[in-house]
Amino acid sequence: MENKQLVMIVDDEDSICHFISAVLTSNGFNVLKSATGREAVSLAASRCPDLILLDLGLPDMDGLEVLKQLRQWTVLPVIVVSARGLEREKVEALDLGADDYITKPFGTAELLARIRTALRHSRRTGSAAAPEAGKMTIRELEIDYDKRLVTLAGKDVHLTPIEYKIIVLLSKYIGRVLTHDFIIREVWGPYTGDHANEVQALRVNMANIRRKLEENPAEPRYIVTEVGVGYRMTEE
Repeated sequence: MENKQLVMIVDDEDSICHFISAVLTSNGFNVLKSATGREAVSLAASRCPDLILLDLGLPDMDGLEVLKQLRQWTVLPVIVVSARGLEREKVEALDLGADDYITKPFGTAELLARIRTALRHSRRTGSAAAPEAGKMTIRELEIDYDKRLVTLAGKDVHLTPIEYKIIVLLSKYIGRVLTHDFIIREVWGPYTGDHANEVQALRVNMANIRRKLEENPAEPRYIVTEVGVGYRMTEE
């Protein structure tokens, strides 16, 4: 018997729920639906879905509160699917543990790609981080964690220690959006000073990384910007 992956849709809009359900079903997923936050938390515990698509505007509680409750006991992938497009809300959801954030309206191909990425990411370790050992290859880019080397099309990429740490961090969470604050905390440490200066330092380092990795830094293939939120290393 085929073991299909189970995706739970948490949304009180019937039209959106039916649309997403039809897309998932036609692409080989089983679907579980919930229209309220409390029911979603209960079903997540009893049915153990492989992934949750979570709307923020629920009738009984805010979706961010649902996310907080889920993250108290589970690391299962959660993709926020919401009409709220404010950068601060995206950052808050990601910092609370969401694996990704899609703003309505969205395309079918984008939704499926984000779901595939989140599921792959979840299967690696169950906690979202690939080991810093061995090698990772993304198209022409190769990261050798053991030798601390980065090559592009077989040629060494000369990186500063900070640039290398940023690339390794993004590769560990490949496919996920990492917020500015998360990257700064992981690379520079928790003892932060002026936040604006730290974000500017991150942007300068990222610009330098792109000049070294990207054929056209204005149209990056490896590390993309989520405006106002952070950065994502792409898989596809």
